[in-house]
Amino acid sequence: MHLVTKPLLRVLGGEAVWPPPIWLMRQAGRYLPEYRAIRAQAGDFIALCTTPALACEVTLQPIRRFRFDAAILFSDILILPWALGQGLAYKEGEGPVMPPLRDAAGIAALDPGRVAAAVAPVMETVSRVRTGLLAEGFAATALIGFAGAPFTVACYMVEGHGSRDFAAVRGMAYADPALFARLIDTVTEATIAYLAMQVAAGAEVLMLFDTWAGILSPSQFRTQVIEPVSRIVRALRVRCPGIPIIAFPRLAGLMLGEFVRATGVDAVGMDASTDMTVAAATVQPSVALQGNLDPLALVAGGKALETETAAILSVMRGRPFVFNLGHGIVPQTPIDHVARLTELVRAG
Repeated sequence: MHLVTKPLLRVLGGEAVWPPPIWLMRQAGRYLPEYRAIRAQAGDFIALCTTPALACEVTLQPIRRFRFDAAILFSDILILPWALGQGLAYKEGEGPVMPPLRDAAGIAALDPGRVAAAVAPVMETVSRVRTGLLAEGFAATALIGFAGAPFTVACYMVEGHGSRDFAAVRGMAYADPALFARLIDTVTEATIAYLAMQVAAGAEVLMLFDTWAGILSPSQFRTQVIEPVSRIVRALRVRCPGIPIIAFPRLAGLMLGEFVRATGVDAVGMDASTDMTVAAATVQPSVALQGNLDPLALVAGGKALETETAAILSVMRGRPFVFNLGHGIVPQTPIDHVARLTELVRAG
């Protein structure tokens, strides 16, 4: 299908489409009973991500329900370090757990040569989703491939689990910058290859999730967030010309404008704390903004949902904009609230 017929691609090309396209981070997830059924069938979360029939099914589930303007590959940002050879397990109530990577030997053991084979099932999922969207009548729905941005992926690789402040990661970056740079370099190059493979398999848009970008000082933000994302964008412009790139530097705050200018991304995602008026004034008008409804406003529904949604739409009218959440949808979200949100956005 030609690019101009897909609302998301039109916006990422710099067009102010109204009403704006809508999709939601973590739109395939535990709030959907059909997802919970597939999740139980898969058993292990890594198995779900690497079984193409199941991963394709859960990717398409929210599209069938809500006809979102984008399907995003169902996977996880830690599939890449897993593919590089680092151990990974998902524990109930605890999240991802990895053997902490704290020395040169651990980083040297990472093997980029094994990535392509390890992620082959993910590429099959991308291909199946692209075919499935057409087969099920969603020809105007764009397919987003994604990866974690290098700093956020490194956070889990070094810390070994989730954290509020990732003290071990930040400590390594300060105490042994050469060692940490080696890790970031390895992840950056692997990410470029991984995203290029997704495009070859059928992804039409790419997104980089930098969930923990906001824990850094401005100087570290420039080194650990802006520099690797810039490298990825430059490389993908050569390897995948014409493919738009969205970045989500969560909690970037006052660094948001500099991030966009330095990286050259086509769109930037904003977390729920971002003042949309400030973002609109800071980010050049040719760059699409994406966001930024508080996921808990979606949980609340009713007047809160209507008021927050209207405020966002009011500020964003007239510029390239993608409606989304400020972070991922949470499991307790009522399905009818998601349906109501789509109605509000499509009414403009």
